[in-house]
Formats: sequence, C-alpha cells, structure tokens
Amino acid sequence: MLVELRGRSQITIPSEIVKNLGIKEGDKFEVIEKDGGIFLCPVVVYPKSEMARIARLLKETEKELENGDVKSYDDIDKMFEDMGIKLDEV
Repeated sequence: MLVELRGRSQITIPSEIVKNLGIKEGDKFEVIEKDGGIFLCPVVVYPKSEMARIARLLKETEKELENGDVKSYDDIDKMFEDMGIKLDEV
C-alpha cells in the first residue's frame, strides 16, 4: 500500500491495516529505522507504578515454574483475574 507523508511528518495508516491489527486512535507505537525502512510496532505502555508489581509477579512465576507448580488456563481473562490483574485498569 502506498501512503503519502503529509505536513508535520504525518502519514495515514490504511484502514485495512488498522482493522486487521485492532489499533485505535491514541495507541502507542515503537518507531524503528532499519535497512532503509521505517517500521511501526504497536506497544502497550504500563505505568511506572505497575512495574514493581509486574516484576514481583514475574519472580513468583519463575519460582512456581522451578517447583513445577504450574496452572493451565483456557481463558485468559480467568488467568489475569487469578493474578489480580484488572485489564480495564491497565
């Protein structure tokens, strides 16, 4: 797909790509320049206040894996609920 660079260095991402990736206005992107190209990678940004809690959860998970205490989920929402993570607050 061909797009045009406009004023203030802006481009429009084609609607088909926006739909396929499920991105919306206000989403954040990592911009990477590589091999003569520009790559946009959608990212999720976590508040600094959450990073300590996420690090703690990762350490707990590593210990559980080492001990073989592993739980399997078919429902990702249930998994986050069990972890105490509320997706609507992230």
